[in-house]
Amino acid sequence: MGIMINLDVMMAKRKMGLTELSDRVGVTLANLSILKNNRARAVRFSTLDAICKALDCQPGDILEYVEDPKER
Repeated sequence: MGIMINLDVMMAKRKMGLTELSDRVGVTLANLSILKNNRARAVRFSTLDAICKALDCQPGDILEYVEDPKER
């Protein structure tokens, strides 16, 4: 997949754990874990908005496009 989710990087920069982020965002630990481990197939804009507010960051700090050499 070409989109990488760098949630773990932003959480580390903000020194915030998954439980604290879950409480602030209102998303279950399981769903945040899926995002954090880059296994998500989709993310709602409302969830992305809440994560960006909680981590004081931009969507581009969390989402990154990486070209897959297999798709060339």
